[in-house]
Amino acid sequence: MAKCVRCRKRKAKRHCPGLAGDLCPLCCGQHRNRGIRCPAGCPFLAQQAEGREQDIFQDERLVWLAYTIEMTLRALAEKYSSFTDGQAVQALEYASDKLLRSRSLIILPGEIVQARNDAGEAVFQAMEKCRFERRIFLPGSQTAYAQEEKLKVLERILTAVRSHLRNSSDGRIFLDQLVARHRRAEEMSRP
Repeated sequence: MAKCVRCRKRKAKRHCPGLAGDLCPLCCGQHRNRGIRCPAGCPFLAQQAEGREQDIFQDERLVWLAYTIEMTLRALAEKYSSFTDGQAVQALEYASDKLLRSRSLIILPGEIVQARNDAGEAVFQAMEKCRFERRIFLPGSQTAYAQEEKLKVLERILTAVRSHLRNSSDGRIFLDQLVARHRRAEEMSRP
């Protein structure tokens, strides 16, 4: 069996239409729509999108993490009128890349390390501090999130922001809708 065209270490088990070569499942998952421009017809991209939409909305823990990330983006959008959907994507990608880099303490030759992104750092720190509390408080009922959960939620939000970016790369369609949605929810929850 051939080696992965990305890492050149593991066995390639998936054909990547974006690279016109074969990838190992790990590289496919880590670089999908980040380091690799995945065409819309990629079966692994479609499979990931289906699983992500089902999982995130059926798990209240993941919904809480998504809400925490969205609140960070909302705060940035309200504070800086120049903060765009494109910058939100950059912030989310930065946080995702930082999570992936935290798995390994070694920086390999040729690995690109992103420059600091303040908005991305704010998203990353919000995720690191986020804890889920069950409705009934018991000692030890606060739980932190696993790295895979954080990546899953980031990918889901990234997909939503990117879908709005198709129309305008420097607009605020997603962010304006996010702020309006959160404000409506706050108004409805007031007594």
